[in-house]
Amino acid sequence: MPQFDVVGVGLNATDTLLIVPHFPAYAGKVPFQEEMLSPGGQVASAMVACARLGLRAKYIGAIGDDERGRIQMESLRGTGVNLDDVQLCPNCPNQSAYIIIDRSTGERTVLWRHDDCLRIDPERITPEQISNARMLHVDGYDTAAAARAASLARKHAIPVTVDVDTIYHGFDRVLPNVDYLVASSEFPTAWTGVSDPFRALEAIQEEYGMKVAAMTLGAHGSLARECGRYHYSPAFVVNCLDTTGAGDVFHGAFCYAVLQGMPMPDALEFSNAMAALNCTALGARGGIRGLDDVRVLMSRAERRAHPEIAARAAEDSRT
Repeated sequence: MPQFDVVGVGLNATDTLLIVPHFPAYAGKVPFQEEMLSPGGQVASAMVACARLGLRAKYIGAIGDDERGRIQMESLRGTGVNLDDVQLCPNCPNQSAYIIIDRSTGERTVLWRHDDCLRIDPERITPEQISNARMLHVDGYDTAAAARAASLARKHAIPVTVDVDTIYHGFDRVLPNVDYLVASSEFPTAWTGVSDPFRALEAIQEEYGMKVAAMTLGAHGSLARECGRYHYSPAFVVNCLDTTGAGDVFHGAFCYAVLQGMPMPDALEFSNAMAALNCTALGARGGIRGLDDVRVLMSRAERRAHPEIAARAAEDSRT
């Protein structure tokens, strides 16, 4: 029996949040109301979400030895995520970000830095680290490490999910071994050069043969293509304080949903709910909740659909 339900290989970050009453105009000035340090990062936060949902989760990534790195490690130790194969980088600052949060909307603007000394060494990713899990989750930043991990997972018939938000050099070595692509809304069109997002998802799925090609749509939910059909799931309406980390939590919830064998419409709805709950608190992991809270939201909350996307998904699935 595998030791872990899911292993994540990819980014972490330690953020400084600056909460402002409203985002300033270009070259303007506005006082910030609050400042706080908040651990986050794409794959690290997804693994925290998995652990919160009861999965046996492991994180493999590179963490610096500065104060931000120590904050990151300490935060992860309290989540139940296994850290045995985290790569500690001496004399290297951890990835950091300054995130400006508009209190009037909850939307954020991110300024980030990732030093080269934080690259994950792909040679330190062993077959045993990957084969000991039921699922692998990666992001797109360290493409060499992601490609090696995904290749090892494919050799051991372990499903691979990927979170990618922009085009990274060498990412074409990752995609052939991906089973579940869940990208940002911008990635499919940027990668394929196809302006229609529906056709862009189709093109990626047809080229690489993945089981599911999907994208998150922020305040409008998520869209996936599976077995030639599109599934659209509207977003949940919540009192949004901070959108930081919503996508990362979505991916953690999606890993859980796939491992639970949820049908794709249910998986998208569940993941949307987890992401929405995270937006009700400050910080990348501030609103990560457990199953009971998710079920309550799903049973009671109002949905926000994108009419054109919903209609198009229904139409394309009928043809």
